Amino acid sequence: MIGLVNVCFYFQVHQPSRLRNYSVFEIGKDHDYFDNKKNREILEKVAKKCYLPANNLMLYLIKKYPEFKISYSFSGILLEQLEEYSPETLHSFQRLVDTGNVELLDETYHHSLAFLYSKPEFKEQVKLHKKKINKLFNYKPKVFRNTELIYNNELAQYVENMGYKGILSEGADHILGWRSPNFIYRPAGTTKIKLLLKNYRLSDDIAFRFSNQGWPEWPLTTGKFTNWVNAVNGNGNTINLFMDYETFGEHQWSSTGIFNFLRNLPKEILKHPDNKFSTPSEIIKEFEPVEELDIPHIISWADVERDLSAWLGNKMQQSAIQKTYMIEKNVKKLKSPNLLNDWRKLQTSDHFYYMCTKWFNDGDVHKYFNPYDSPYDAFITYMNILADFNKRIEKEVKINVRK
Repeated sequence: MIGLVNVCFYFQVHQPSRLRNYSVFEIGKDHDYFDNKKNREILEKVAKKCYLPANNLMLYLIKKYPEFKISYSFSGILLEQLEEYSPETLHSFQRLVDTGNVELLDETYHHSLAFLYSKPEFKEQVKLHKKKINKLFNYKPKVFRNTELIYNNELAQYVENMGYKGILSEGADHILGWRSPNFIYRPAGTTKIKLLLKNYRLSDDIAFRFSNQGWPEWPLTTGKFTNWVNAVNGNGNTINLFMDYETFGEHQWSSTGIFNFLRNLPKEILKHPDNKFSTPSEIIKEFEPVEELDIPHIISWADVERDLSAWLGNKMQQSAIQKTYMIEKNVKKLKSPNLLNDWRKLQTSDHFYYMCTKWFNDGDVHKYFNPYDSPYDAFITYMNILADFNKRIEKEVKINVRK
């Protein structure tokens, strides 16, 4: 068992409910915030380029290699869009889960930063997510991943108390130091829950560098990648390949050869008798933590900093999100399903991501499916909507007082 290497594929599957271009002149007059036309167009595009072909390929691989296993985390927002705009894509995910070779993970329903601002809201969103997964897939997740792999000791302790057996995070260098991400760890302050860390080098070789012809290792072949996997034998138990599902066909277009790479990868990896594919739950069950890992400060899988700066790095982002959570008590006190639903959709982390100014001039990943011309447009639109939302709260309060 010492030389055994488990390859653990985990995919984030998420698309936000993007906001429409909402002007200051609409405040108090129009309460329709979401660009359903654009959301549908993008969802259908991603389904055609990524979800459907990738799902068909995953199903083929599972049938051809019964040892091949994968895991997904769907945001509730994404599942709602699949139900409304692309039922055939949802069905293809359901077929995959039905194979028994796929693990589903829990997260916040609205792909939010709720844990940082409201533990009660965080817990409610996780419960909503669990309910949705059970309804659509007849599945009860045992492992948790927070939005964008945002993590610290406190989160692990909280999630352990919610009954989860495992949690995922980023294998950030500044946290690990000399340690390897290829082992299981025990989060500081916990007794049962186990921590799986992303091997970001090997994950990003596929997710970000695959089509980069300036990369010294280009082109990335299955043989070359498998050699890197084999090199871990004896120096780790698991290689956690965590990435956006849109890697296949959207971030890396079909023309780059990404689907052929994926099609041939299981065969190459399974040639080595000590390699196998496992789900997070299987790894948690098979291996004990090598030591406790103390992560007191928040980390994430975003950008080179692996911190919160992608969502909270400037005053616009900080102001927008603080004002959003300041109204939680008022929203919940009114018991209005429409208000609560809109408020939760406004919490989706993408809205704040679009306000990021860090690399705006570099044309980087922050512009991916970004509906705005600039971070400032994103902020203005969001604050206009929040202003209207507050007026709706005031109106509801007055109605309740009259009653």
